[in-house]
Amino acid sequence: MPLIAPKPKLPSGQSLRALDYLNFFLADVRGGVGPYLAIYLLSTLHWHSGKIGVVLSIMGLATLVAQTPCGALVDAVKPKRLLVVVSASLVGVSCISITIFSDYYLILTSQVITGVVDAVFPAAIAAITLGIVAHQNFAPRIGRNEVFNHAGNVGAAVLAGIVGYFLGQKWIFYSIALLAGGSIFSVLFIRKNDIDYLRSRAATPEMQHSGVTVASVGTLFTDRKILVFALAVTLFHFANAAMLPLAGELLSTGHDRLAPVAMSACIIAAQMVMVPVAYWAGKFGNSWGRKPVFLIGFAVLPLRGLLYILNHHPFYIVAVQLLDGIGAGIFGVLFVIVVADLTEGSGRYNLALGAIMTAQGLGAALSNLVSGYIVNAWGFNAGFLFLAAVAALAFLVYWSLVPETKTLRPTWQVKEVL
Repeated sequence: MPLIAPKPKLPSGQSLRALDYLNFFLADVRGGVGPYLAIYLLSTLHWHSGKIGVVLSIMGLATLVAQTPCGALVDAVKPKRLLVVVSASLVGVSCISITIFSDYYLILTSQVITGVVDAVFPAAIAAITLGIVAHQNFAPRIGRNEVFNHAGNVGAAVLAGIVGYFLGQKWIFYSIALLAGGSIFSVLFIRKNDIDYLRSRAATPEMQHSGVTVASVGTLFTDRKILVFALAVTLFHFANAAMLPLAGELLSTGHDRLAPVAMSACIIAAQMVMVPVAYWAGKFGNSWGRKPVFLIGFAVLPLRGLLYILNHHPFYIVAVQLLDGIGAGIFGVLFVIVVADLTEGSGRYNLALGAIMTAQGLGAALSNLVSGYIVNAWGFNAGFLFLAAVAALAFLVYWSLVPETKTLRPTWQVKEVL
């Protein structure tokens, strides 16, 4: 007689509310102090641009290197909440240490640590969410996560502006540490028993009855569906990463006084659009299917690149940037859901998530490098046209080669002992 998988128990309301708060508080803890560090190092510690550039770059490099192994770590560690507690604590300590110590190597080390733990957060949040709500409820729940994440970004930006203006730049670092404390309290209010360990790594109940095994790493990274999806999203990030910086350079050309205000408006406008879009993407990604919703996100990017060419007025550029809120809002939700679909039954969800994010990071880094040379040689319009062409290629790869993943059934040959 075939084994019947037990019906997943419903998570407690306390855990679901705590997950909301966790995504809100963690929104600005991820990435540490970000752009505020450059301002602090220049205006308060009076560092030269070369040293500042190294410190800012080392964090991104550390995150890039750490994403795949951190994904494997999240798969392997059963107490997922502990990973968030340790990571958020390290970010908080790192932020406070920057205000106490001005030594170059200590601050450099703090940014390496922040970069590494920043690789833990996306996989840990996705794993905790999947472990709580199960695969069938994952899409709308990820949409809700992203709503609170974007709301947290806006709230943290407002908080940083207020405390930085009235209390001084050091208080921006203290506020990030305070948000890290809020993240820790929030994750501890998620009930440990509500997080199913097997579900959190996309393992199936049947695997438990058969000895608890997982798919081999080699099998995972030779799966055609995973490879073409990784190619599509890497091309997307290659096309997307340089668009806002190029728009910022365009704003600075002949509009020196208006440029900072317009750039802030670009960022805030996109974040505000992401909130309803993220909710919509989670809801309809579950009812319509992943592919039609994700294709909208892919289609918006080449359109955005082409629209930048038509007019260079600051207000027009801000209006075009609203499309980034649509594309990024959909991408932030559907990306982790499609990876969960593709790896369901493998037991290697977070490893695959980390590996594909590493590929995305490489694509984003190359985007700024290549587009910078193109703009320098042929101008802004050529740069935007190039990025729009890459975005169109990403759309075609996803549309033609990646199947609808909502209806996929697990096909993994599980061999390795967990």
